[in-house]
Amino acid sequence: MATRRAAEEREGDKLDETASAPLVGRTGRARDGNALALNVAPDADLKPWLSWFAATHADMPTGGVLEGGILSDHAAIRVLHGGTWSAQTADGPRVFAPGERGMTLYFGPQSAVMSITVDGPFKVISIYLGVGGAQALSAPAQSEMIDRVLDYDQLTGRGHFASLFDFTASPQAWYNTFAREFRRYLAAVEPAGPDRIALAFEACTLAQPDFTLQDFAEANDVSTRTVERVVRKAYGLTPKQVMRRARALDLAAALLGVAQNEEEAEMKLRYYDQSHQIREIRHFFDRTPRQLREEANPLLLLNLEIRQSRRIEALQRLDPDQPAPWRDPLAEL
Repeated sequence: MATRRAAEEREGDKLDETASAPLVGRTGRARDGNALALNVAPDADLKPWLSWFAATHADMPTGGVLEGGILSDHAAIRVLHGGTWSAQTADGPRVFAPGERGMTLYFGPQSAVMSITVDGPFKVISIYLGVGGAQALSAPAQSEMIDRVLDYDQLTGRGHFASLFDFTASPQAWYNTFAREFRRYLAAVEPAGPDRIALAFEACTLAQPDFTLQDFAEANDVSTRTVERVVRKAYGLTPKQVMRRARALDLAAALLGVAQNEEEAEMKLRYYDQSHQIREIRHFFDRTPRQLREEANPLLLLNLEIRQSRRIEALQRLDPDQPAPWRDPLAEL
């Protein structure tokens, strides 16, 4: 998972020295210089269906190819501009070339890291759905979308969605465009709000994803069978699978330096021992914890940082105007 040259140097196996050049972020940076997205919470009236908004504008060295992966707990709408994108999906390898016109993809949740490669500079507008977002969009059931990527325009039949965005505009303008269009859609469709049990389960997985199903059911005055049914509908996975993935996402974020420092020790205590940590991180990310910490993972870093931003906002760990502690305040837009 690193930026590399597409062709090796003529004299041998050594990659061109530009291969090690970092991804150059135009929408934010971590304190160590790694590229980050601009990411914000959606407006309150959109929050029942949307969980987060992010925009990424990144450059790479000439001839560079970015290899990495993503792991998200909810479906996402991604508007792509530039670059050639390849994804290893449940339906097999997929290749997308959005070009200057742009294109929109609908990503289902991932059960484990999805390998992604990007060739060339790119811009991405990412809209992460909430626990009721897929149902509001009349998208396929979450269980049918695990590890899959679909053409959003073909899925919705409502025209070329990417054409609504001015890719030369600011990320805030991109958010305003999406918010305006989504409000129009909600006004026309008037979807039901998310299930209260699904919302409560989401809150618990963000705060402390090692609770028992029995305790959660009792606290919410429902049966464990009801919790199983609601969570499967909202996430496409069992409650146990969702919590297991949430623990791995939190620990991976800490290993990559995009979690609050004081939380890393607590995140590790969610596992029985070090071998348990290694086994779980390898299961979800195909890496050991040490590899995850030491290797370059620019795409995964972008992905995990967005979820941690959503998490600390939901848990009210920072003031609304305060940047996350891992972000470089001088690089904020």
